[in-house]
Formats: sequence, C-alpha cells, structure tokens
Amino acid sequence: MNRLTDAIKHLIIINVIVFVAPQLLQLDFTNVLALHFPMNENFGIWQYVSHMFMHGSFAHILFNMYGLWAFGTPLEQMWGKNKFIFFYFSAGLGAAIIYTLVNYYQFNGIYDLFIQAGLTKSEIIAILDAGTTNDQRVVQAVSQEQFNKIIGLYETPAVGASGAVYGVLVAFGMYFKDAKLALIFFPVPIAAKYFIPVMILGDLFFGMTKYSVGNIAHFAHVGGALIGFLIAWYWKKNQFKTHY
Repeated sequence: MNRLTDAIKHLIIINVIVFVAPQLLQLDFTNVLALHFPMNENFGIWQYVSHMFMHGSFAHILFNMYGLWAFGTPLEQMWGKNKFIFFYFSAGLGAAIIYTLVNYYQFNGIYDLFIQAGLTKSEIIAILDAGTTNDQRVVQAVSQEQFNKIIGLYETPAVGASGAVYGVLVAFGMYFKDAKLALIFFPVPIAAKYFIPVMILGDLFFGMTKYSVGNIAHFAHVGGALIGFLIAWYWKKNQFKTHY
C-alpha cells in the first residue's frame, strides 16, 4: 500500500476539515467558498482556490481523496512535495478557469437573446436572481430549455477537487502508462494509457451533449486534464536536460 506522503496528507486533512466542520457547526459556506458564475453576486476571485476544498457529498469527497492518494502518491514521491503542490493547484486553477470560460460562452449565447428582445442588463440580472419571469419579451425570445440553462449557469456553484485530481490522473498515466486501472462499474483492469484517455473522452462527450447524469462539471475535468497534461509533458520532456 502506498505511503501517505506529506503534501497529499495535508491536502486530505484540509479537505476533510472543510467538509466536516460546516456540518458540525451547522453552517453553510457555499456562497463564500464555492465557485460561482462571475456575474453572480456571490462570486469572489478567491473561489478559484477555495472551491477545490469543498465537496457536495461523502461519496464526492471519498472518490476525490482516494484518487488523490492513489494516483498522486507516486507523483509526489517522484517530484517532491513542492513540485507536486505546484502541479496540483495549477491543474485545479486551470480546470476552474476553463470551466468558467465554457460556461461564459454558453451563458452569452442565451444572454444575447435577452438583449435582442429589448431587456436591459439590470432587468436580466433581476430575472436571473429571481429564477423565474412572466415577462413576455423573455417568453417569446427564449425557449424554456434555454431559460433553464441560463438560470443553471448563473445559479449553480461548482465544488470539488475533481479538476485537480484529473490533472494528477493524467500525469500518472504519462509516467506510469502500463499501470493497470479499473472502475467499480467496469472491474476489468486496463492499462492507464488506454483507461485515462477513455475517461477524458467520456467527460468531453457528456459535457457537449445532453446525456450527462447528475450535476457533474465535465469541462472542469477536461480542463484539469489538459493543464495536467501540458505541465507533465513539459516536465517529462525536459527532465534529462542539463543546463550550464
């Protein structure tokens, strides 16, 4: 069994504290720490980091922390504590930024329909804050599906370390490509070099279609995987270079 390395140990401890403490204190820090849409009044720039330590359920934090431990331990042993921490937060931040950009693109496509219908910015924000409207300009300009979509983008905050963990997963696959991995619902061991790309392609598919099950930030996963790949690829490519 992998030894619990320093950085991963402290990351797990912080995640567990942030998950358990609000329940014990009967407080809800979602509006403060979860990552909100930039136009939402609860948005704060610090949320690009703080959301990585919040989780929506026991299963959510369990799977993320297991993934961090299982795939991150060999990386921290290879890279060292400081390098691993830099990688982890870079992947998490990259995931959050890409997730926000995709949401902003989707949001603006529908937001423009509101503008074209003659609504002002303040009127649109008031409707989004209310989450409902009987304004006939809106009823005629957007479908119910589009209205539900923009409300979801505006109101639903993102939580979890999944983006950073996906970066860790990709780096693990690059350095340990022949390691055998398996999922609970597909228990046949598959080499990491095949397993991980299939997972990422699955997130890309579900993120671009209507087949996603549950509230999963698929583009955060893809974003974390992308940033993790770029950093790990650069480090791996340059690890044997000598500088004079």
